Amino acid sequence: MNKGHSLEDLYLLDNSRRRRLSSYDRTGGNRDWMDLPAGKTKTIGEIHGCGIIRHIWMTHWTGDENWQEEPYALRKLILRMYWDGEETPSVEVPLGDFFAIGFGMATPVNSAALCANPEDGRGMNCFFPMPFRKGARFTIESQCENHTNFYYYIDYEEVAELPQEAGYFHACWHREDNTRGWAPKEIGLLDREKANVPEEPAWVPKAWLTKNTTGEDNYVILDAVGKGKYVGCCLHVDVFEPQCNEWYGEGDDMIFIDGELALNGTGTEDYFNTAFCPTQVYCTPYSGLTRYSGDKTRPGYKFAGKNSMYRLHICDPIQFEKSIRVTIEHGHANKLSNDYSSTAYWYQTEPHAPFAPLPPVEGRLPRE
Repeated sequence: MNKGHSLEDLYLLDNSRRRRLSSYDRTGGNRDWMDLPAGKTKTIGEIHGCGIIRHIWMTHWTGDENWQEEPYALRKLILRMYWDGEETPSVEVPLGDFFAIGFGMATPVNSAALCANPEDGRGMNCFFPMPFRKGARFTIESQCENHTNFYYYIDYEEVAELPQEAGYFHACWHREDNTRGWAPKEIGLLDREKANVPEEPAWVPKAWLTKNTTGEDNYVILDAVGKGKYVGCCLHVDVFEPQCNEWYGEGDDMIFIDGELALNGTGTEDYFNTAFCPTQVYCTPYSGLTRYSGDKTRPGYKFAGKNSMYRLHICDPIQFEKSIRVTIEHGHANKLSNDYSSTAYWYQTEPHAPFAPLPPVEGRLPRE
């Protein structure tokens, strides 16, 4: 199924047939978008038969009659995908988050599977292969206040059959807008600066030595049941309440496979393939830091604000036979109170467990 889709074996020929769904103007004109009224859901397209999605490109414009663009539309538009006639979607994610764009704020992303290209990340692309045996359906829902011009390509191959072991692509979104950490807040950063309190004040309790061996209260990126393969995530951390000199990166990743803690990491920065408190925006094929909003000139505020990152397990997928639970601490032993949101990507057998309902639009908007 994968032969002929890498630079190494691109010369190989096969009998698949390339097809496309797109928003092109059916009259031959240049009105190449689908009209999406506020508050409506539209079917982008349906495919019948066996095939593999190879590429998705999408962009949008949402605004009023005065050409004022509506903020955070990327969090107000919901992308869903259904395989083989299923009633509940296998993909249900705010549009921007699906393409690794956090907080509903367009930004460039450049990875092996997800790209948000110029202008400023407006051209959103996905290269995850998505197989289906009987058919596929794609919808877009607008919870915006204004009309949306929605543009898209969905490029796919028609194939005679899929290997028996082919899994279905899934993606889901999660947010915890206040992780409610246990760290004391007797002296906030501003108060400490005003009072000239030392970096490690005497009031720090012994409870700061708390340890976490069970993953209880970790932030959950993915909780899935079935046989499958976890292939990555994007994570967005809004540090709305800086606490002393702590930062979110001390939170360890803890991944439970088939009910057992199988993979235990050493810190958020390490899981996302960085080191030593990264502040430089960068992108590589399998990991990146796409947004950093801290203030490096102010003690304690180095990691305040919005931070976005991604980690793709394309070369090192994480297999599971019965279940997987991908979690990460919010600060060491879950001490910090921050705003976390994430999208997980994985393949698995069907049926999948139903996703938790998405929060209403006001529960998805970022903090101002």
